[in-house]
Amino acid sequence: MTLPIKTVAQLSARGRTLLFALVVTAGILNLVDRQIIAVLKPTIAADLGWSDDDYGTLAAWFQGGAAFAFLFTGWIVDKLGVKWANPIGVAAWSIAAMAHGWARSMTEFVMIRVSLGATEAMGTPTGIKTIASVLPKNWRSSGFGATNAANSIGAILAPLAIPGVALLVGWRGTFVVAGALGLVWAAVWLIATRRLRFTSQPVGAVDAAAPVGDYGPILRNRQTWAIAVAKILSDATWWLMLFWLPDFFHRQFGLSGVALGVPLAIAYGGAAVGSLLGGGVATRLLSLGYSVNAVRKGILLVAALCVLPVPLVLYVGSYPVTIALMALTLAAHQAFSTNLFALIADVVPQDKLGRVTAFGSFSGNVGGMVIAKVAGLVLTAGLGYLPLFLFASVSYLLAVGWIQLLLPRLRPVEGH
Repeated sequence: MTLPIKTVAQLSARGRTLLFALVVTAGILNLVDRQIIAVLKPTIAADLGWSDDDYGTLAAWFQGGAAFAFLFTGWIVDKLGVKWANPIGVAAWSIAAMAHGWARSMTEFVMIRVSLGATEAMGTPTGIKTIASVLPKNWRSSGFGATNAANSIGAILAPLAIPGVALLVGWRGTFVVAGALGLVWAAVWLIATRRLRFTSQPVGAVDAAAPVGDYGPILRNRQTWAIAVAKILSDATWWLMLFWLPDFFHRQFGLSGVALGVPLAIAYGGAAVGSLLGGGVATRLLSLGYSVNAVRKGILLVAALCVLPVPLVLYVGSYPVTIALMALTLAAHQAFSTNLFALIADVVPQDKLGRVTAFGSFSGNVGGMVIAKVAGLVLTAGLGYLPLFLFASVSYLLAVGWIQLLLPRLRPVEGH
């Protein structure tokens, strides 16, 4: 007997929860795969003779690969639909992660980091569109918050689990193990959605006549540019922390390997709390009748103010206070990011959601690419982290100001 095909609207609460849990897990795998190289930097650098500038170059190439790919992945996600975009994206970046285990030269690492960045670029537009499809409108803020929290959980698990795995199988084997987990995830998704239809349209019906990377319609909108520049400014700080925080703790307190696990786990634990608070508070305020304009911009502003003290980590001289300030900074970023992604879902029509999200992520990765290379040059020049943390402290306030300039009043799209 053939089971009937269901739509998402016909799914039970348990079915929606399962799909949402898979999206969350994909986010964790995404972040763990990219963080292996950061957590094991001292070991890999010693083995292969990398300098700070070499590592910054690799980080910049990773961001460049992701940024370029984001110009296409939004269109791909809109065309494929989330049913197929999810397993294809996760399987692709998992294979790229596994390839690190066989890289020897800097050229090989550059090529593989570009591949990983390009394939991981499927994750953001796919995740945003899947959440918008699976969760009711009033729960999207909490959904985006939980997804960002999951990314933070990935950042917590990375410094705790990766050194232990590396002790067992070496740094090369660690990449292979992480990639294999992604292939298992893709198989589970295909099984879970085999009798499920996400939209009333067949695959390929959305913008089927448009060429790949058709961004003309969205580039004429103020919403797109408000989001893009805000992502450049805010994501530059996030990527700075993601790639260089292990190195900062190594320089500041002499930590490496397993010893890095505790401060990084606490810092990214703060990021998880910020994600949940940013999404949960927004959901609560919207349910009480506050406007989207007041809720989104209010939370963005509060988050921006919380990042201002980050340069103090260079002067307090206290290990616990330093960790607390970093945790506050990462919590603020995730609260900011959660509501920025929710803002996209608020003001962008469903048929353009993948492309606008991808273009925003492209812009954020451009910011990450620039800051990764600049950080390597600044540290190689002996200038330390002060110039980088001074930029970080004001980046979110600049982003809030830009959004207010282009979108003085947020008006949700009808039907969202």
